[in-house]
Amino acid sequence: MKVRTRGLTKPDFEQLSEFRYQMRRFERFSEQAAQGEGITPLQYLLLLHIKGYPERDWATVGELAERLQSQHHGVVALVSRCEALNLVRRQISETDRRQVEVHLEKAGERVLARLAELHRAELKSLEGAFQIPQIDLD
Repeated sequence: MKVRTRGLTKPDFEQLSEFRYQMRRFERFSEQAAQGEGITPLQYLLLLHIKGYPERDWATVGELAERLQSQHHGVVALVSRCEALNLVRRQISETDRRQVEVHLEKAGERVLARLAELHRAELKSLEGAFQIPQIDLD
């Protein structure tokens, strides 16, 4: 079965451009905020995904790799760097000894709380400007 799509119009491209612009503005804000706290943007995302993991306050390295869309070995290295900064700690799972849980340390909680507040305020300032493009592909 072949799917037919109509060509994109000038307004479609404008919507896509505006969406990408707003995403990039937010990403740039996030990068600068993390650096202002003395951590990298990727370290901030790691902390956020640990705290924000559904139904618990820790995540496995594999789960973090999925959330970060990264390779397992890259996340292991990222966790090691965060561990050296006392932001996180690894713990062998009590239910599955093959799994490593990554937990936030108090310093990680503090940095994350400050950055999350900044991000929330920035998102509120973007309200209405950050919309998913409505491109009709029938």
